[in-house]
Amino acid sequence: MANLKAGVLVFVLTLVSLVLIPLQWVAVKLKLPVQRHLPLIWHRIATRLVGIKIRQIGNPAADRPLLIASNHASWVDITVVGSLMPLSFIAKSEVSGWPVFGLFAKLQRTVFVNRTRRTETAQVADTIAQRMAVGDAMVLFAEGTSNDGNCVLPFRSALLGAATRAVGGQETGQVWVQPLSVAYQGFYGLPMGRAHRPHVAWYGDMELAGHLWGIFSRGALDVVVRWGEPVLVGSGTDRKALTRRLEADVRAMTIASLMQKTVESQEISDLEPFEFFSNAEKTAKAGA
Repeated sequence: MANLKAGVLVFVLTLVSLVLIPLQWVAVKLKLPVQRHLPLIWHRIATRLVGIKIRQIGNPAADRPLLIASNHASWVDITVVGSLMPLSFIAKSEVSGWPVFGLFAKLQRTVFVNRTRRTETAQVADTIAQRMAVGDAMVLFAEGTSNDGNCVLPFRSALLGAATRAVGGQETGQVWVQPLSVAYQGFYGLPMGRAHRPHVAWYGDMELAGHLWGIFSRGALDVVVRWGEPVLVGSGTDRKALTRRLEADVRAMTIASLMQKTVESQEISDLEPFEFFSNAEKTAKAGA
């Protein structure tokens, strides 16, 4: 029965994709405003078909430019987050070559990052900044890799430089950076538990095809998405301090979701204090 369900799901999603892919391709080529909304429709259809129930706590920032910094446990995160609002992702360059997923990523106007070439980081950050400047909300999985769904790995600061680059050289320029937590809390309406969370998490050397089929055949996931307080970034923002703050916020929200409790401010305030705005020397390095 589970395999039959997965087969039907793949068939229906294929039909939906065959309709939306040509429309999105034309929209992207002609730079039509609808290019931001067609992927949203696909993700919402996919989450409903799979049986993914999403509970949002908090709201995405309405102000622009906006960079969203999220934790990352699975490819499922993309469909979950993509179903919330019009947005685009920042992904590693390998994704562009994946079957099916690579095509979908390109059609959602994903910015690809080659992490083996650090010299390209500044160029990619500029590309992200340009996208944000024209109103695109960009999602960065700030850990740089996926985890087992039970924790939040240290955030990497390099691409958060896109936020300060989007400000440009204007002293009065500002950009919003918002922390986002995605936590897989339940399975068929029951608490998922630490041991079962890797059913959803996709990390290490797991095979994508088998994991994909497992989600399609079993589905019925309960996901909690928490939006943190947006941080206003200016030209003098210390990128590394910003990274620590975002990591602390996302970790606190994820712990709260997994333990099914409210976010305790103590979890963040216990961390070593730091400055958001640095001295003149650090300001010069903020966009590096």
